[in-house]
Amino acid sequence: MESGGMGNACDYSHNVTFFYDYVGKEISRDWSVRDCVVVVLGLTICLIMILSNILVMAAILINRRFHFPIYFLLANMAAADLFAGLAYTNLVLNTGPWTIRLSKQQWFIRNALVDMSLTASVANLLAVAVERHQTIITMQLHSKMTNRRVVLLIVCIWAVSIIMGLVPSMGWNCECQLSDCSIIAPLYSRRYMIFWASLNLLTFFVMVAVYARIYVYVRRKGKRMSQHSSHHLRHNETVFNLMKTISIVLGVFVICWTPGLMTLLLDGIMGKDSHALTYEKYCLILAECNSLVNPIIYSFRDEEMRRTFKCILCCLCRRSSDNQGEQSPVEFTTLQPEVENGCEVKSEEKANFTALQLIKTEW
Repeated sequence: MESGGMGNACDYSHNVTFFYDYVGKEISRDWSVRDCVVVVLGLTICLIMILSNILVMAAILINRRFHFPIYFLLANMAAADLFAGLAYTNLVLNTGPWTIRLSKQQWFIRNALVDMSLTASVANLLAVAVERHQTIITMQLHSKMTNRRVVLLIVCIWAVSIIMGLVPSMGWNCECQLSDCSIIAPLYSRRYMIFWASLNLLTFFVMVAVYARIYVYVRRKGKRMSQHSSHHLRHNETVFNLMKTISIVLGVFVICWTPGLMTLLLDGIMGKDSHALTYEKYCLILAECNSLVNPIIYSFRDEEMRRTFKCILCCLCRRSSDNQGEQSPVEFTTLQPEVENGCEVKSEEKANFTALQLIKTEW
Protein backbone atom coordinates (compact mmCIF):
# COMPACT_ATOMS: atom_id res chain seq x y z
CA MET A 1 0.00 0.00 0.00
CA GLU A 2 1.29 3.44 -0.94
CA SER A 3 0.00 6.63 0.49
CA GLY A 4 -2.11 8.60 -1.95
CA GLY A 5 -2.71 11.61 0.27
CA MET A 6 -5.87 12.77 2.03
CA GLY A 7 -6.90 9.26 3.01
CA ASN A 8 -6.45 7.82 -0.50
CA ALA A 9 -4.29 4.75 -1.12
CA CYS A 10 -3.06 2.95 -4.21
CA ASP A 11 -3.37 -0.80 -4.31
CA TYR A 12 -2.68 -2.09 -7.78
CA SER A 13 -3.42 -5.67 -6.73
CA HIS A 14 -7.19 -5.12 -7.01
CA ASN A 15 -8.81 -6.95 -9.94
CA VAL A 16 -11.62 -5.83 -12.21
CA THR A 17 -14.28 -7.52 -10.09
CA PHE A 18 -13.24 -5.45 -7.05
CA PHE A 19 -13.95 -2.15 -8.82
CA TYR A 20 -17.29 -3.39 -10.17
CA ASP A 21 -18.34 -4.48 -6.70
CA TYR A 22 -17.14 -1.19 -5.20
CA VAL A 23 -19.32 1.00 -7.43
CA GLY A 24 -22.23 -1.44 -7.34
CA LYS A 25 -22.13 -2.45 -11.00
CA GLU A 26 -23.15 -6.06 -11.20
CA ILE A 27 -21.20 -8.50 -13.35
CA SER A 28 -23.52 -11.18 -14.66
CA ARG A 29 -22.45 -14.69 -13.74
CA ASP A 30 -25.04 -16.19 -16.08
CA TRP A 31 -26.47 -15.02 -19.37
CA SER A 32 -29.67 -13.01 -18.96
CA VAL A 33 -32.14 -12.03 -21.67
CA ARG A 34 -30.80 -8.47 -21.55
CA ASP A 35 -27.22 -9.66 -22.05
CA CYS A 36 -28.23 -11.83 -25.02
CA VAL A 37 -30.16 -8.96 -26.63
CA VAL A 38 -27.18 -6.60 -26.24
CA VAL A 39 -24.77 -9.16 -27.75
CA VAL A 40 -26.98 -10.13 -30.70
CA LEU A 41 -27.96 -6.54 -31.49
CA GLY A 42 -24.39 -5.33 -31.06
CA LEU A 43 -22.85 -7.97 -33.32
CA THR A 44 -25.49 -7.34 -36.00
CA ILE A 45 -24.76 -3.62 -36.00
CA CYS A 46 -21.02 -4.30 -36.08
CA LEU A 47 -21.29 -6.61 -39.08
CA ILE A 48 -23.27 -4.08 -41.12
CA MET A 49 -20.95 -1.30 -39.98
CA ILE A 50 -17.81 -3.17 -41.03
CA LEU A 51 -19.13 -4.21 -44.46
CA SER A 52 -20.56 -0.79 -45.35
CA ASN A 53 -17.41 1.09 -44.42
CA ILE A 54 -15.20 -1.39 -46.29
CA LEU A 55 -17.36 -0.71 -49.35
CA VAL A 56 -16.89 3.05 -48.95
CA MET A 57 -13.12 2.74 -48.61
CA ALA A 58 -12.90 0.43 -51.63
CA ALA A 59 -14.95 2.81 -53.77
CA ILE A 60 -12.75 5.78 -52.92
CA LEU A 61 -9.61 3.73 -53.53
CA ILE A 62 -10.50 2.40 -56.99
CA ASN A 63 -12.24 5.49 -58.41
CA ARG A 64 -9.75 8.23 -59.28
CA ARG A 65 -12.56 10.76 -59.41
CA PHE A 66 -12.65 10.48 -55.60
CA HIS A 67 -8.98 11.31 -55.12
CA PHE A 68 -9.62 14.72 -53.56
CA PRO A 69 -9.31 16.00 -49.96
CA ILE A 70 -12.99 15.65 -49.11
CA TYR A 71 -13.03 12.01 -50.20
CA PHE A 72 -9.76 11.29 -48.39
CA LEU A 73 -11.44 12.58 -45.23
CA LEU A 74 -14.50 10.47 -45.97
CA ALA A 75 -12.24 7.44 -46.42
CA ASN A 76 -10.56 8.20 -43.12
CA MET A 77 -13.95 8.53 -41.45
CA ALA A 78 -14.92 5.19 -42.94
CA ALA A 79 -11.69 3.75 -41.53
CA ALA A 80 -12.56 5.19 -38.11
CA ASP A 81 -16.06 3.73 -38.32
CA LEU A 82 -14.63 0.41 -39.46
CA PHE A 83 -12.31 0.49 -36.47
CA ALA A 84 -15.32 1.33 -34.30
CA GLY A 85 -17.06 -1.78 -35.60
CA LEU A 86 -14.06 -3.95 -34.76
CA ALA A 87 -13.60 -2.30 -31.34
CA TYR A 88 -17.25 -2.73 -30.47
CA THR A 89 -17.14 -6.36 -31.62
CA ASN A 90 -14.28 -6.88 -29.18
CA LEU A 91 -16.31 -5.13 -26.48
CA VAL A 92 -19.39 -7.27 -27.11
CA LEU A 93 -17.33 -10.45 -27.01
CA ASN A 94 -15.86 -9.40 -23.67
CA THR A 95 -18.99 -8.24 -21.87
CA GLY A 96 -21.56 -9.84 -19.59
CA PRO A 97 -20.27 -13.02 -17.89
CA TRP A 98 -17.07 -12.75 -19.95
CA THR A 99 -16.05 -9.58 -18.06
CA ILE A 100 -14.94 -11.59 -15.01
CA ARG A 101 -12.06 -13.24 -16.86
CA LEU A 102 -10.51 -9.92 -17.96
CA SER A 103 -7.37 -8.59 -16.33
CA LYS A 104 -7.10 -4.86 -15.69
CA GLN A 105 -4.80 -4.47 -18.68
CA GLN A 106 -7.27 -6.28 -20.94
CA TRP A 107 -10.13 -4.19 -19.55
CA PHE A 108 -8.26 -0.93 -20.24
CA ILE A 109 -7.42 -2.11 -23.78
CA ARG A 110 -11.05 -3.08 -24.42
CA ASN A 111 -12.35 0.34 -23.42
CA ALA A 112 -9.43 2.23 -24.99
CA LEU A 113 -10.24 0.77 -28.42
CA VAL A 114 -13.83 1.98 -28.16
CA ASP A 115 -12.74 5.45 -26.97
CA MET A 116 -10.20 5.75 -29.79
CA SER A 117 -12.67 4.76 -32.49
CA LEU A 118 -15.47 7.01 -31.28
CA THR A 119 -13.11 9.96 -30.84
CA ALA A 120 -11.70 9.44 -34.34
CA SER A 121 -15.21 9.26 -35.81
CA VAL A 122 -16.30 12.51 -34.15
CA ALA A 123 -13.03 14.25 -35.08
CA ASN A 124 -13.54 13.23 -38.72
CA LEU A 125 -17.07 14.61 -38.67
CA LEU A 126 -15.63 17.94 -37.58
CA ALA A 127 -12.88 17.78 -40.22
CA VAL A 128 -15.45 17.14 -42.96
CA ALA A 129 -17.54 20.10 -41.75
CA VAL A 130 -14.52 22.41 -41.81
CA GLU A 131 -13.48 21.19 -45.28
CA ARG A 132 -16.99 21.78 -46.63
CA HIS A 133 -16.93 25.25 -45.15
CA GLN A 134 -13.66 26.07 -46.88
CA THR A 135 -14.71 24.83 -50.31
CA ILE A 136 -18.19 26.34 -50.31
CA ILE A 137 -17.13 29.76 -49.00
CA THR A 138 -14.46 29.94 -51.71
CA MET A 139 -16.90 28.52 -54.31
CA GLN A 140 -14.65 25.66 -55.36
CA LEU A 141 -15.48 22.13 -56.41
CA HIS A 142 -12.71 20.73 -54.25
CA SER A 143 -10.47 22.05 -51.54
CA LYS A 144 -7.02 23.25 -52.58
CA MET A 145 -5.59 21.49 -49.55
CA THR A 146 -2.51 19.53 -50.59
CA ASN A 147 -2.21 15.80 -50.10
CA ARG A 148 0.52 16.46 -47.56
CA ARG A 149 -1.81 18.58 -45.43
CA VAL A 150 -4.59 16.02 -45.71
CA VAL A 151 -2.23 13.29 -44.52
CA LEU A 152 -1.05 15.53 -41.68
CA LEU A 153 -4.65 16.22 -40.66
CA ILE A 154 -5.47 12.52 -40.70
CA VAL A 155 -2.37 11.74 -38.62
CA CYS A 156 -3.38 14.42 -36.10
CA ILE A 157 -6.90 12.97 -35.85
CA TRP A 158 -5.57 9.52 -35.04
CA ALA A 159 -2.89 10.88 -32.70
CA VAL A 160 -5.52 12.72 -30.65
CA SER A 161 -7.79 9.66 -30.70
CA ILE A 162 -5.01 7.34 -29.51
CA ILE A 163 -4.01 9.74 -26.73
CA MET A 164 -7.63 10.08 -25.57
CA GLY A 165 -7.98 6.32 -25.50
CA LEU A 166 -4.75 5.73 -23.58
CA VAL A 167 -5.13 8.52 -21.00
CA PRO A 168 -7.09 6.41 -18.46
CA SER A 169 -4.61 3.53 -18.55
CA MET A 170 -1.72 6.00 -18.26
CA GLY A 171 -2.91 7.31 -14.90
CA TRP A 172 -6.20 9.18 -15.17
CA ASN A 173 -8.15 6.44 -13.43
CA CYS A 174 -9.49 5.83 -9.94
CA GLU A 175 -7.07 3.18 -8.66
CA CYS A 176 -5.70 5.67 -6.13
CA GLN A 177 -9.03 7.37 -5.38
CA LEU A 178 -11.87 4.88 -5.21
CA SER A 179 -14.43 7.57 -4.40
CA ASP A 180 -13.81 9.01 -7.89
CA CYS A 181 -14.67 5.76 -9.72
CA SER A 182 -17.26 5.93 -12.49
CA ILE A 183 -20.21 3.57 -12.25
CA ILE A 184 -20.37 3.13 -16.03
CA ALA A 185 -16.65 2.36 -16.45
CA PRO A 186 -15.63 1.35 -12.89
CA LEU A 187 -11.87 1.81 -13.40
CA TYR A 188 -12.25 5.23 -15.02
CA SER A 189 -12.16 8.51 -13.13
CA ARG A 190 -15.43 10.43 -13.06
CA ARG A 191 -13.47 13.58 -13.87
CA TYR A 192 -12.17 11.93 -17.02
CA MET A 193 -15.74 11.02 -18.00
CA ILE A 194 -16.78 14.66 -17.59
CA PHE A 195 -13.77 15.80 -19.64
CA TRP A 196 -14.39 13.31 -22.48
CA ALA A 197 -18.13 14.05 -22.69
CA SER A 198 -17.58 17.83 -22.54
CA LEU A 199 -14.95 17.65 -25.30
CA ASN A 200 -17.35 15.82 -27.61
CA LEU A 201 -20.19 18.22 -26.80
CA LEU A 202 -17.87 21.10 -27.65
CA THR A 203 -17.12 19.39 -30.97
CA PHE A 204 -20.85 19.20 -31.63
CA PHE A 205 -21.36 22.92 -30.95
CA VAL A 206 -18.48 23.77 -33.31
CA MET A 207 -20.11 21.62 -36.00
CA VAL A 208 -23.41 23.44 -35.48
CA ALA A 209 -21.65 26.80 -35.88
CA VAL A 210 -19.83 25.68 -39.05
CA TYR A 211 -22.92 24.28 -40.75
CA ALA A 212 -24.99 27.30 -39.70
CA ARG A 213 -22.47 29.61 -41.34
CA ILE A 214 -22.52 27.50 -44.49
CA TYR A 215 -26.29 27.62 -44.67
CA VAL A 216 -26.50 31.39 -44.08
CA TYR A 217 -23.83 32.04 -46.70
CA VAL A 218 -25.42 29.84 -49.35
CA ARG A 219 -28.88 31.25 -48.74
CA ARG A 220 -27.62 34.83 -49.01
CA LYS A 221 -25.59 34.02 -52.12
CA GLY A 222 -28.51 32.20 -53.68
CA LYS A 223 -30.90 35.08 -53.17
CA ARG A 224 -28.43 37.47 -54.76
CA MET A 225 -28.00 35.09 -57.70
CA SER A 226 -31.73 34.57 -58.20
CA GLN A 227 -32.25 38.31 -58.64
CA HIS A 228 -29.90 38.45 -61.62
CA SER A 229 -30.39 35.12 -63.34
CA SER A 230 -32.93 32.49 -64.33
CA HIS A 231 -31.83 30.03 -61.63
CA HIS A 232 -34.43 30.98 -59.01
CA LEU A 233 -36.14 27.59 -58.98
CA ARG A 234 -32.82 25.78 -58.97
CA HIS A 235 -31.71 27.99 -56.08
CA ASN A 236 -34.78 27.11 -54.03
CA GLU A 237 -34.24 23.41 -54.68
CA THR A 238 -30.56 23.60 -53.70
CA VAL A 239 -31.29 25.52 -50.50
CA PHE A 240 -33.92 22.95 -49.61
CA ASN A 241 -31.44 20.13 -50.21
CA LEU A 242 -28.90 21.95 -48.09
CA MET A 243 -31.41 22.31 -45.24
CA LYS A 244 -32.25 18.63 -45.54
CA THR A 245 -28.61 17.55 -45.50
CA ILE A 246 -27.73 19.76 -42.52
CA SER A 247 -30.80 18.52 -40.66
CA ILE A 248 -29.77 14.92 -41.30
CA VAL A 249 -26.14 15.48 -40.29
CA LEU A 250 -26.91 17.33 -37.07
CA GLY A 251 -30.07 15.37 -36.30
CA VAL A 252 -28.32 11.99 -36.52
CA PHE A 253 -25.44 13.29 -34.44
CA VAL A 254 -27.80 14.57 -31.75
CA ILE A 255 -29.91 11.40 -31.71
CA CYS A 256 -26.91 9.07 -31.56
CA TRP A 257 -24.61 10.98 -29.24
CA THR A 258 -26.66 13.17 -26.91
CA PRO A 259 -28.08 10.33 -24.74
CA GLY A 260 -24.63 8.79 -24.25
CA LEU A 261 -22.83 12.07 -23.60
CA MET A 262 -25.46 13.22 -21.14
CA THR A 263 -25.27 9.84 -19.39
CA LEU A 264 -21.49 10.22 -19.04
CA LEU A 265 -21.90 13.74 -17.70
CA LEU A 266 -24.50 12.63 -15.16
CA ASP A 267 -22.27 9.74 -14.14
CA GLY A 268 -19.31 12.09 -13.68
CA ILE A 269 -21.29 14.70 -11.76
CA MET A 270 -23.74 12.63 -9.72
CA GLY A 271 -22.13 9.19 -9.53
CA LYS A 272 -24.45 6.50 -8.20
CA ASP A 273 -27.34 8.97 -7.91
CA SER A 274 -27.47 9.29 -11.70
CA HIS A 275 -28.81 5.70 -12.13
CA ALA A 276 -26.82 5.59 -15.38
CA LEU A 277 -26.46 1.81 -15.29
CA THR A 278 -30.09 1.40 -16.28
CA TYR A 279 -29.55 2.57 -19.85
CA GLU A 280 -25.78 2.93 -20.39
CA LYS A 281 -25.44 -0.09 -22.72
CA TYR A 282 -28.26 1.08 -24.96
CA CYS A 283 -26.70 4.55 -25.12
CA LEU A 284 -23.42 2.97 -26.23
CA ILE A 285 -25.18 1.01 -28.97
CA LEU A 286 -26.90 4.20 -30.09
CA ALA A 287 -23.56 6.02 -30.25
CA GLU A 288 -22.13 3.18 -32.34
CA CYS A 289 -25.08 3.55 -34.73
CA ASN A 290 -23.64 6.93 -35.71
CA SER A 291 -20.73 5.05 -37.28
CA LEU A 292 -23.31 2.90 -39.07
CA VAL A 293 -25.24 5.78 -40.64
CA ASN A 294 -22.19 7.92 -41.52
CA PRO A 295 -21.63 6.00 -44.79
CA ILE A 296 -25.27 6.56 -45.70
CA ILE A 297 -25.17 10.30 -45.05
CA TYR A 298 -21.79 11.10 -46.57
CA SER A 299 -21.40 8.43 -49.25
CA PHE A 300 -24.51 6.49 -50.22
CA ARG A 301 -26.39 9.72 -51.01
CA ASP A 302 -23.75 10.56 -53.65
CA GLU A 303 -24.93 9.35 -57.06
CA GLU A 304 -21.44 8.71 -58.36
CA MET A 305 -20.51 6.85 -55.19
CA ARG A 306 -23.57 4.62 -55.58
CA ARG A 307 -22.57 3.92 -59.17
CA THR A 308 -19.13 2.84 -57.96
CA PHE A 309 -20.73 0.60 -55.33
CA LYS A 310 -22.77 -1.12 -58.04
CA CYS A 311 -19.64 -1.63 -60.09
CA ILE A 312 -17.83 -3.23 -57.14
CA LEU A 313 -20.75 -5.49 -56.19
CA CYS A 314 -21.38 -6.54 -59.79
CA CYS A 315 -17.70 -7.33 -60.22
CA LEU A 316 -17.71 -9.47 -57.06
CA CYS A 317 -20.86 -11.29 -58.17
CA ARG A 318 -19.45 -11.99 -61.63
CA ARG A 319 -16.18 -13.29 -60.22
CA SER A 320 -17.99 -15.61 -57.86
CA SER A 321 -20.35 -16.96 -60.52
CA ASP A 322 -18.45 -16.70 -63.78
CA ASN A 323 -15.01 -15.30 -64.64
CA GLN A 324 -15.86 -14.97 -68.32
CA GLY A 325 -16.47 -11.62 -69.90
CA GLU A 326 -14.88 -8.28 -69.24
CA GLN A 327 -16.27 -5.65 -66.90
CA SER A 328 -17.35 -2.59 -68.80
CA PRO A 329 -15.96 0.66 -67.48
CA VAL A 330 -18.23 2.90 -65.45
CA GLU A 331 -18.86 6.33 -66.87
CA PHE A 332 -18.76 9.20 -64.43
CA THR A 333 -20.37 12.52 -65.10
CA THR A 334 -18.51 15.70 -64.33
CA LEU A 335 -19.96 18.89 -62.95
CA GLN A 336 -20.07 21.22 -65.94
CA PRO A 337 -22.59 24.03 -65.46
CA GLU A 338 -21.51 25.63 -68.72
CA VAL A 339 -24.81 25.15 -70.50
CA GLU A 340 -28.33 24.90 -69.20
CA ASN A 341 -31.24 24.13 -71.53
CA GLY A 342 -29.09 25.04 -74.49
CA CYS A 343 -28.14 28.44 -73.07
CA GLU A 344 -24.65 29.35 -71.96
CA VAL A 345 -24.36 30.49 -68.35
CA LYS A 346 -22.60 33.80 -67.91
CA SER A 347 -19.21 33.72 -66.20
CA GLU A 348 -20.42 35.92 -63.30
CA GLU A 349 -23.30 33.55 -62.61
CA LYS A 350 -21.18 30.46 -63.15
CA ALA A 351 -19.29 30.77 -59.86
CA ASN A 352 -22.49 31.09 -57.84
CA PHE A 353 -24.08 28.25 -59.76
CA THR A 354 -21.03 26.07 -59.11
CA ALA A 355 -21.13 26.78 -55.39
CA LEU A 356 -24.77 25.77 -55.11
CA GLN A 357 -24.36 22.73 -57.36
CA LEU A 358 -21.40 21.65 -55.23
CA ILE A 359 -23.62 21.30 -52.19
CA LYS A 360 -26.32 19.44 -54.08
CA THR A 361 -23.91 17.08 -55.86
CA GLU A 362 -21.34 16.21 -53.21
CA TRP A 363 -23.68 16.24 -50.21
